[in-house]
Amino acid sequence: MPSTPKKTLRAVPIDATVLINARLVDPETKRDEQGGLLIENGMIADLGPHLRRNAPEGAKVIDCRGHLVIPGLIDMQVFTGEPGLEHRETLASASRAAASGGVTTMICMPTTDPVIDDMALVDFVQRRARDTALVNVHTMAALTKGLKGDEMSEIGLLVGAGAIALSNGRRSVANAGVMRRALTYARDFGALVVSATEDEPLAGAGVMNEGEVSARLGLPGSPATAEVIALERDLRLAELTGGRYHAAQLSCGEALGAIAAAKARKLAVTCGVTVNHLTLNENDIGSYRTYFKLRPPLRGEADRKAMVAGIADGTVDVIVSSHDPQGTDGKRRPFAEAAYGAIGLETLLPAALRLHLNGEIDLMPLLAAMTINPARILGLPGGRLQKGAPADIVVIDMEAPFMVDKTKMHSRSRNTPFDEARMQGIVKYTMVAGKLVYPFKDDLGHA
Repeated sequence: MPSTPKKTLRAVPIDATVLINARLVDPETKRDEQGGLLIENGMIADLGPHLRRNAPEGAKVIDCRGHLVIPGLIDMQVFTGEPGLEHRETLASASRAAASGGVTTMICMPTTDPVIDDMALVDFVQRRARDTALVNVHTMAALTKGLKGDEMSEIGLLVGAGAIALSNGRRSVANAGVMRRALTYARDFGALVVSATEDEPLAGAGVMNEGEVSARLGLPGSPATAEVIALERDLRLAELTGGRYHAAQLSCGEALGAIAAAKARKLAVTCGVTVNHLTLNENDIGSYRTYFKLRPPLRGEADRKAMVAGIADGTVDVIVSSHDPQGTDGKRRPFAEAAYGAIGLETLLPAALRLHLNGEIDLMPLLAAMTINPARILGLPGGRLQKGAPADIVVIDMEAPFMVDKTKMHSRSRNTPFDEARMQGIVKYTMVAGKLVYPFKDDLGHA
């Protein structure tokens, strides 16, 4: 009687890892199923239900215990302090905050000291990131020299040096002629222009949203119209030049109408919103709480709901943390004098999940806005759970509650608006190119 041939198992590399017993969620393909995922050589080699309980022989096994497995988050707006402002944040400390929050790729803004408006500085940040960061780091270079808005930077050279996009940082380019030329030159190099949207003369000395709450608090207000006017001008210039344009962080419902109209005209435009503007409103400022002083300012509840609806229907493409570390010397001041900004890398994911857990939005569009959408806009290979994609992966316990404690955060700054907030959804593992970067190997606290 002939013998039955033995089944040959495919050999796997010695660094192969398999995640079993997982709930796989991929916003690009709309996959949502129980299964497992195999990682080889830093890439996703296989995934699906057939790996739920079975692991190739020789692979390291991580039992996900039914937890959510998603692509690593891509945060399109991260302000760091390196170079020049390392007391607020370094690339190392920001990357630790990112890893603990499930962010596997962060895009750093050019608002450093000196401003990143030179090829050598783009190269410096990239080298520093390679040496010190736990996650992927890409750089936005300055759209204008010194971020002053008067003269274009050397766009072609900056793109050639590796800048992933161009931005004028926290400020809009006030001069329409300069903005037009910048969009034109960026188009010729296939570059994305990312812009803040605020008409500064109209916003004036406003430090919060203009309305009943600002009047009651006796604080000067900034009208939402200042955002809409700047946005509509930029959209007209994008149409005129054919340039690729991304509105960095919108905050009001009226602005979404302008974006929707531009998309209907097939313009190459996209937009983002911060998780703060999706989950907080002007009433959270309460008794002059400076951690809630943001730019653009927190708007009313109707605008907050409009932004959530914009994520759900695809008008808004991206959710960002707008991680902006500020020291106590900048925040412990009267509200009108305090610095703008809040940290957010560690709270981006759980704060966003609040919207899903509260029944305000489905999980797929919410995750898409932090994974595949920014990947497509920036031309990055991540943001997806698919064969051949980078193994940038996050495992989340969706059932686990926790309280935010600013003293235990990994950022060098403590200016979180979510301190002592109750949240749900804890990051159990973060992997970058198949390597486990969170939990951390050491127990040194801050980088």
